[in-house]
Amino acid sequence: MIDLYTFDTPNGRKISVALEEMALPYRVHVVDITKGEQFAPEFLRISPNNKIPAIVDPDGPGGKPVSVFESGAILLYLAEKTGRFMPRDLAGRIPVWEWLMWQVGGFGPFPGQVHAYLQVENEADRRHPLERYQKETNRLYGVLDRRLAGRDFVATMGEPSIADFAILGWAWRHQRHRVELADYPNVKAWYQRMMARPGVQRGFAVPMRRPEAA
Repeated sequence: MIDLYTFDTPNGRKISVALEEMALPYRVHVVDITKGEQFAPEFLRISPNNKIPAIVDPDGPGGKPVSVFESGAILLYLAEKTGRFMPRDLAGRIPVWEWLMWQVGGFGPFPGQVHAYLQVENEADRRHPLERYQKETNRLYGVLDRRLAGRDFVATMGEPSIADFAILGWAWRHQRHRVELADYPNVKAWYQRMMARPGVQRGFAVPMRRPEAA
């Protein structure tokens, strides 16, 4: 039983989707980042960068427990553990690595800044950075749209890869970072295709917030 430490964010959803698609048993531990729980000493022991998600696998390499932080690293670990959603040959693995790095390096940080600056009330303070990050977010959607022309999945043929799971976590928030998927028809078709998968639906349905106190 893998322990998933997470919150209801794009990066958190990447991992619940992957775990569901890989049919790995897991339990969710909510780390409420709105209340500073990511700075608790017990969480820092498994995620020293005080970010969610992180996992603890009691059945790690050699049957020993292992903790993994950073969503990209977690996806790579789970793919290696299960032998799923990652090609076994080197030539097939390269595009998965490329598009996974593309996501963690850009298609996440830039939309995330859009989310942040939309919350800045002072128009003068937010106008320039918001324009910059919005422009780059739109450019990244264009890159993805061109990649998906004539393809069902981002990096592999026949079935998705961990790169699709990583990118989907952020595309899921397209409305929040003010992107209309209709402007990117290949992305829209891919998004609908991915969201129709039962494992993906289960991954997005997993509760990652605590119920509000009555």
